[in-house]
Amino acid sequence: MPDKKMNIAFIVSEVEDIIKTGGLADVAKALPLAYAARGHEVCIVMPAYKVVIDQFNLTPQSEFTSSAHQFKYYEHDLGNVKIHLIGHRCFDRDGLYAENNMAYPDNGERFGLFSAAVIDLLQNINLAPDIMHCNDWHTALVPFFVKHHQHQFVQGFFAHTKTVLTIHNAAFQGSFAVDDMPMLMPYHQALNCQQHTHINMMKIGIAHADKITAVSPTYAQEILTELGGHGLHHVLQNRSADLTGILNGCDYSQWDPSNDPFIPAHFEQNNLTGKAKCKAALQAKSGFTHAPNTPLMGMVCRLTTQKGFDYILPILGDLLGHNLGLVIVGTGDPFICQQLADLSRVHPDKFKFIHGFEPELAHLVEAGSDFFLMPSEFEPCGLNQMYSLAYGTLPIVRNVGGLSDTVIGIDQNPNQATGFVFDAPAPDALLTCVRRALLLYLEQPEQFKTMQLRAMQTKFTWADAAQEFEVLFLKTIH
Repeated sequence: MPDKKMNIAFIVSEVEDIIKTGGLADVAKALPLAYAARGHEVCIVMPAYKVVIDQFNLTPQSEFTSSAHQFKYYEHDLGNVKIHLIGHRCFDRDGLYAENNMAYPDNGERFGLFSAAVIDLLQNINLAPDIMHCNDWHTALVPFFVKHHQHQFVQGFFAHTKTVLTIHNAAFQGSFAVDDMPMLMPYHQALNCQQHTHINMMKIGIAHADKITAVSPTYAQEILTELGGHGLHHVLQNRSADLTGILNGCDYSQWDPSNDPFIPAHFEQNNLTGKAKCKAALQAKSGFTHAPNTPLMGMVCRLTTQKGFDYILPILGDLLGHNLGLVIVGTGDPFICQQLADLSRVHPDKFKFIHGFEPELAHLVEAGSDFFLMPSEFEPCGLNQMYSLAYGTLPIVRNVGGLSDTVIGIDQNPNQATGFVFDAPAPDALLTCVRRALLLYLEQPEQFKTMQLRAMQTKFTWADAAQEFEVLFLKTIH
């Protein structure tokens, strides 16, 4: 436990068990709970989406004004962590960020108002935290507002508050027209808006946060480069001394093959019988023949080019020439969906594409597959490769971001290998890597099993991540 107990406010746009669209919500649940478990005073601040208010039957605790707008304040509990929810009519919608795959055009104003309201809410409830831990572009204006808030009565309120901004994915930056951000009108001079027609919320956060983190050590290095920074590399290079990579953890309470409620049979390192039953169940679900000795590959993801489909689609025909089964589950880009659906109809005995997402199916794919396909173009951290390792499902990944930090390739270190890794962003490199995996499975079954057991022993915990953040926070406030 730390010598100093800190007061930490975790500012975020979504939280698992409250509302979720992606991996950010997983972090926003696990990390605050891990901070609290280490003895810190922790709260979460997030928008009060209409669906959340309705689901939990929340009633307003009070009302307050920020940026000439009226907001409602709600409270909810996540374990022993208090959640402060900020309500406004702009969050009274069916989606968080988009509907029908189209982003709301006023997202800049929505999350700009939220960020400004965070400052006013914390003053209204008399909470001046030691650390405000902000996450991605949705909350990236908070560090700016902490430093530049102009209301006279708040002078000195946040004098001892430090801000930390975590970049979960630098590709999403929150770029909006200045004219669409009326809450920034008093700050045009500070933001040099006269010289620009648009603002970039992530850039503003990077420039003004006391410290910046990325969700894995390798990704922290990648975003400093022109190739990996998505246009942020210059501003990040200016702040490189304040940038740290801290690897996300995995919630093993939800991803544990020994007690997973979503899979048909449980298993553990000293008894993999249940994994064979899960494989049979996944083959049946996919319409494949029961074939315990035929290698089975799985993939669960958003269907985007980021996840490596520019590498997968060109070689899928060649791949299906081998004796194997492949199951891909996901939603996303309609063009990718159509190509996968077409190939699934051509090769029904080997390839199953399931358009959609269900937790039960995601867990079955992790448990029943021999290999998990994750050849991402870029991957800030990634969670599925961690799930795969826990289930003895060997990941096939590209050597980028968090994949580099969590999977040891057989050609990198045969004695410590937990998966298969390729470097080049090219379809042929992926195909070669997959064939390497198939060869090991078919010709060296004992080495394959040794890798499975080693993978299942690999752990990346939120307790470890929280401890690293704690060290960073303590340095920041001293």
